[in-house]
Amino acid sequence: MKTTTIIVFKYSVFFLALGLSFFEITSDINSQFGASTEKANSGIISIETGYTISKVRTANNSKNSYIVASSFEGTVLGISYEGKKLWENKLSGFMNHDIWCADITADGKDEILVANANGTIYCLNFKGETLWSFKKNDAPMYAVHAISKGKESYVVAGGFDKSIYYLSTSGIELKEIKSKTFSIEKPRSMFKKDIPESNVCTSNFIRSVKKADGSKVLVVLGTNNHMNVPGTLYFFNPFEDLPFKKVKIQATPELKKKIRIRPLGDFKTGDVNGDGNEEIILGSSAHANDLLVSTYDMANDNFSFNRITKVKFGYDIAHSVLIKENDKATYLTRVGSQIHLFTPNSTEKDVERLVSTYAYNDMCKDEITGKVIMASAQSGGSCIHIINTESKNWKKDFKDLKPKGKISEIIENTNLVRNQLKHFKKPSSQNKSQPVYLMTEKVPQSQLALKNEIDRKYKNPMFLNSLHMRNVEKFDRSSLAIEKYRKTRDRRKKYTLSQQEAVNQISNEYDGAPGIAYWAGHGNDPFMFSLSTTKKVLDKANGKKTVLIYPEVEDHSKENLDFLVNDLMYPLAKYSRSKNANVFLRSKNVFWLGSNYLDSWSRLMSGEFADVFVPSMEETTDKSMELSFAGRMGMWTSGAVNGWGTRAVPDNVSFDRSRQLGYQRLPNHFLRMLIFHTANGAQFINNFAVDQDYLSIYWELIAKGALYVPQRNEILSISPVHLSMKDPDHHYLNDGANVKWTAFFDEEYENNNPFVLSRLNGTWPGAPVTEWDFSRYAAGVKERRLNFLAPYENGLVLITPPQNGVFAKKNVPRGKLADNLHPLYKNIMKEYITDGRNYYSSDGTQTFRANEYYKVIESDLKENSKKLPVTVSGNVAWVVAQTSPNNLRLTLIENGYINPTNATAIIKLNTIKPLKVSDILSEEEFISDSNSEIKIDIPLGGFRFIDIELSQKM
Repeated sequence: MKTTTIIVFKYSVFFLALGLSFFEITSDINSQFGASTEKANSGIISIETGYTISKVRTANNSKNSYIVASSFEGTVLGISYEGKKLWENKLSGFMNHDIWCADITADGKDEILVANANGTIYCLNFKGETLWSFKKNDAPMYAVHAISKGKESYVVAGGFDKSIYYLSTSGIELKEIKSKTFSIEKPRSMFKKDIPESNVCTSNFIRSVKKADGSKVLVVLGTNNHMNVPGTLYFFNPFEDLPFKKVKIQATPELKKKIRIRPLGDFKTGDVNGDGNEEIILGSSAHANDLLVSTYDMANDNFSFNRITKVKFGYDIAHSVLIKENDKATYLTRVGSQIHLFTPNSTEKDVERLVSTYAYNDMCKDEITGKVIMASAQSGGSCIHIINTESKNWKKDFKDLKPKGKISEIIENTNLVRNQLKHFKKPSSQNKSQPVYLMTEKVPQSQLALKNEIDRKYKNPMFLNSLHMRNVEKFDRSSLAIEKYRKTRDRRKKYTLSQQEAVNQISNEYDGAPGIAYWAGHGNDPFMFSLSTTKKVLDKANGKKTVLIYPEVEDHSKENLDFLVNDLMYPLAKYSRSKNANVFLRSKNVFWLGSNYLDSWSRLMSGEFADVFVPSMEETTDKSMELSFAGRMGMWTSGAVNGWGTRAVPDNVSFDRSRQLGYQRLPNHFLRMLIFHTANGAQFINNFAVDQDYLSIYWELIAKGALYVPQRNEILSISPVHLSMKDPDHHYLNDGANVKWTAFFDEEYENNNPFVLSRLNGTWPGAPVTEWDFSRYAAGVKERRLNFLAPYENGLVLITPPQNGVFAKKNVPRGKLADNLHPLYKNIMKEYITDGRNYYSSDGTQTFRANEYYKVIESDLKENSKKLPVTVSGNVAWVVAQTSPNNLRLTLIENGYINPTNATAIIKLNTIKPLKVSDILSEEEFISDSNSEIKIDIPLGGFRFIDIELSQKM
């Protein structure tokens, strides 16, 4: 097959959410499900499920097929093509990584096999009942399949424990094949981090390929890294211990200059060329720039690559199925908000592109009916969409798809808030909010009038000019003492500018703006500009705000880090203090509760440069958002820094790069996260919204004062109990930084080494946290996933520098934590010390194990929460700030992130008896019950701002 280049049209509309040809939902007596009432010749039928559907498959029930769906929460559903819910099984309550449907019992009815993030393989019957389960250890199961050898059928499963398991049709383990016996994966690292051992792999996919003679071979797609490694295809004869063939997924030398093969997120099979042998069709899970459809012809032992270019910025998976069009085998590839149709020998100009509005979580084909099934929209949709490619209308229906279900409701709820905001007047007694800097906001023409009104009338938030430079400075680096920084360059940049050219280009952006924000360096190359050049830029600012962005400065090897901070960061911070400039450290992983406590960063943590450094996060590939939030808040409240920042970018949702569904076009998840962080005092906003018309409500909320931006001494939702970080444990630090490698699992080590902060590396996507993990008992989350809006129902538990005892730094500029907080906290703060592994007494003489001592802290958190004026439980994130001597502002946010739901906040009035509790936008009033509780409903994808009027000053 010839190599084909696929060009994707740029979208011009915001991706509103999948409701393809969605008609009115009929009522179902048993559930909220509904079948659409489309005409018989409809190209697309949509079924509202009420769930965020992440995966879709089809199953056979006595030659009649139906849809099997898995929700974001891990619920498995059986749904008829008429839209009726046939059955529902919530399973473990954790996410399902893979589903396979096959008749393993030879009764004409498919069983449903599920690989769960809790380490279990489940088998369900056609009624959705659990027949059996298999679990070897806690490592998530990631792939499951069924295959036969003669009259025997087997279930084959694998995951992050680096083994493949053959199970009987009743779930009995028959054989374990350790990847050490066959893997050829070789890890490598640029940084001095721990890496997995060689010759082990995890199972990204397990599937079978049919040969022309009707026999099947088992194929394991093995890998050891979900960010940078596409992996190897291992071909096994059924039930054999060793593969008979190993094929590295790679391009020919001449193609390597043109394409970059990234991790795979889709594995389908089909007879592409009509020779009776199935080919393997792989879809990349990658940034839009690197999306490929790769086809491997086993019979001829060769790859072909179809490149997808010019997709709008985002991260997604190229999902493909084979259909017949004009009697030719045709790829139907869904990528971003588009479908591409092309034949094996297509040239670029032959590719047909259908441009719609939304991206989808999954896609499969029903081989019985020929229908193509798409899961819900990535923006939190709740429909399943059925495409009939035999209909002449299907292409138009796809392009005209309009939102229904959850997405439609989210948009309605947001519009309601917009209308309420028009009539809102900020109370005259309300304190002045802190300034907010929108550092990278792209203001479309449609929102220019609003932006100008905010500039003129409110002056908060402030829109900085954002500069994204392809060309950076070329200068003599021979004086740099560290070889890494002398030689390393960022491949995304061109090093062409002289110092004067760089200074001129950057400083021109100050014109007509209150300030600028730009990349001054990156972890790949912090020296994109010399220190002297950056100083000259700051001189040109003439007092205007400058934010110097440094993403991913995460190398924590001592020699490199000492040079970086002493020769660049600290001199730059010292110079910036008098220039109204900030150094925005956009770090990753557990940087702000780990690396920042290394000696190299001691001057930052001391508060010496509190007015300059701004801790922020690049959350992509992370699974620890609730921790980074607590770490940044802990730095701010401790006085180490006087401001903190956040980032809303499409790759925020990419906690598992092998399943990188980050093409949300309705940025409701961004909106709720930004509201939460801003209500907690975040001032520096690094935003890359895909729909500014939608997200512009965030600007208005700040400008008009509905979204109050507190100082740290105004926040009253911080727990009196906090965790302080001494010198971080080496294993904890490496575990938290190694989020890309997937092959770290060591059962014996896991069982014998409980950690306070654990399961952070790439082995644990979607996995349950341990009972003793801080994330569970303090933050209130249950899994390693997208916990941007953690409930923290006993109050936010800060992670701070040590305050007392032998681990506390003496006479540092930042002062004491309690002195920076609301006066309420003056004499009630209680500190626990950790290094990420254990707990320690303040005098350093005692060590307490994480899996035992957590009970003491958990009990303390619950008891001390009663000292707060208000605490909140329910599926919400929340923050309380004092806005005037007699008023508190309670901000409530539905916390489903990309899985939005209707929420109920249960507000417990602990130490106050308010005169009045009301919604400042809707003016609805609330009354507490006899238990001093108030229940407030939060709309799907929504948020509320509640004023609590006090009878006396706090």
